[in-house]
Amino acid sequence: MDHTNSPYLDSPAFRYRLSTRIISTTAVVLMVVLGMIGWTLWLSWQLEGAGAAINDTGSLRMRANQVAIALLRHAPGSGPEGAAGASGPPDLDDLLSVQARILGRIRQGDAARPLALPHDPLIRAQMDRVTALWDERLVPAARAVRTGEPEDVYQDLLPEFVAQADHLVRMIEDDSARKTSRLRFSQGMLIAMACAGTLALVYLLYLWIIHPVRRLQDGLQRMARREFGVRLPVDRRDEFGVLARGFNRMADELQGLYSDLEARVAEKTAQLASQNEVLSALYDMATFLNRPNDIEAVCRGFLDRVIQRFGPDGAAVRLRGPQGDRARISMTSGLEGAGPFPESASFRVHTQEDVLGEFTLYFREPHPLGAEQIHLLETLGLHLGVAVQNRRLSGQARQLAMEQERNLVAQGLHDSIAQGLNFLNLQLQLLDRAADRADLDEIREIVPLLRTGVDESYQDVRELLNNFRTQLGEGGLLDAAEEAVARFRRQTGIEVSLRSDGLTGGAPLTRVQQLEALFILQEALSNVRKHAEAGKVDIHLSNRTDFRMEITDDGIGYDPDSLADRPEGHFGRRIMQERARRMGATLTVSTAPGQGVSIVLELPAGQRRLA
Repeated sequence: MDHTNSPYLDSPAFRYRLSTRIISTTAVVLMVVLGMIGWTLWLSWQLEGAGAAINDTGSLRMRANQVAIALLRHAPGSGPEGAAGASGPPDLDDLLSVQARILGRIRQGDAARPLALPHDPLIRAQMDRVTALWDERLVPAARAVRTGEPEDVYQDLLPEFVAQADHLVRMIEDDSARKTSRLRFSQGMLIAMACAGTLALVYLLYLWIIHPVRRLQDGLQRMARREFGVRLPVDRRDEFGVLARGFNRMADELQGLYSDLEARVAEKTAQLASQNEVLSALYDMATFLNRPNDIEAVCRGFLDRVIQRFGPDGAAVRLRGPQGDRARISMTSGLEGAGPFPESASFRVHTQEDVLGEFTLYFREPHPLGAEQIHLLETLGLHLGVAVQNRRLSGQARQLAMEQERNLVAQGLHDSIAQGLNFLNLQLQLLDRAADRADLDEIREIVPLLRTGVDESYQDVRELLNNFRTQLGEGGLLDAAEEAVARFRRQTGIEVSLRSDGLTGGAPLTRVQQLEALFILQEALSNVRKHAEAGKVDIHLSNRTDFRMEITDDGIGYDPDSLADRPEGHFGRRIMQERARRMGATLTVSTAPGQGVSIVLELPAGQRRLA
């Protein structure tokens, strides 16, 4: 039974999820803790600002006393300094200015220090009284003393200002004491919240996670003891509630499985037997189709095995021709002399790309085929199609190989033998005419030419036979090239220099590429023997980044443009070009009259494994 889409296994609602509970609880605790921490930080900042305010307020008294001392020191008639007269003490204005700045800084505050006057209205009112007393009474009195008034005018007001400043300091200190108490209370609350939060978190974790996990673990242990009647209480709406419902569904399923286990085992055994039968049929058919039989034998054996496996009363196979034309092969089995068959089933004989025909099963009685049998028959049709196609391709490959061999033979019998036979035919005609005239002198001239022509043709035939028999041994191209050069030296006596780098620097050539390169070398040496009139040949083989073979002689050379007027005169070069093209290389021939011939074969590194 498939419970994939069962509502018992759906995810819980968002508000009941464990993640929602944990995240929301953590967020609330975090907000409370951050609020308390922010509150304590604000109190600390206020206390620090109040401390700075107390210091500056206390300095107001000191500054006021400094002004009184300055006034006493520089009062008129008080000594030599008093002779300054109405100009006043030189530092009085500075003292008054500093006092005014301090008063303003206390009232406005300074966040950078920090300095902050408490926001208590009483403290603010007392600060206003202190400021007004200084600005409205003490500062004018000080300026009056500077202009000649008695110093008592300022001295009488000074005690009142000092008393008001002291009262302001005490008020700020009382406010700071209250805030300090609040700060300590807040810190105690933080400690209490940390302890209570830890206990609450442990309790919630036990309630939300540990207890459900232990209950689920207990259920699994009882299930492992094969107590399939165990069920978990579904009293939650979160993920553990979903797990409990899923556990109960699993227990129901296991209980049902064990109740009819034998029937299920028998069903699975039958399924495995059916699959083994299918695999056996496929293996048997694949083994037969891979034997080296022709298409008719393949079709006959295929029908026999289909009849044996599926039990039809007859079977037939029809194949189209290679070009998709009408049936070329029609074969039956079990249908000879039989009556009509009321029921039949046809299946394609095909490959992945093309349909090659069909095969049909015939039944005298109704015989429905199951889905597995139909699938197996379709698969067998694919195997038969691939086998037929492979045999057709093999036949085409053999035909192509035969045509290539014939083409190689035709290329081998190029202008060397053809020209030799033409020359012999011409000389025989001249000999026949000379015999008719009984011209012994001309006959004596012609006979050596005939002997020379026969010898040259014999050498050409031997050379062609050696080339046809050429095979690469274990040493590869270099050893074969050395053997070809040694044979050329014995036949012609021409000096040959063979140089190489060992052919081990770059990627190796395939055997087909090596053989084509060897044939090009042999063809080039054959041309040197027949046409070049050379005294020396230089051969250089290199296999570094690219493969390169260069063949140079010091012969008479030729004019490449003159070959266009003599089609029979460039068969050798055309053969070499065709071989170079087959191996993916380029062939360059450089020559001029009197400058010899240079043949360069180059194979790029990327083409070495493509042939």
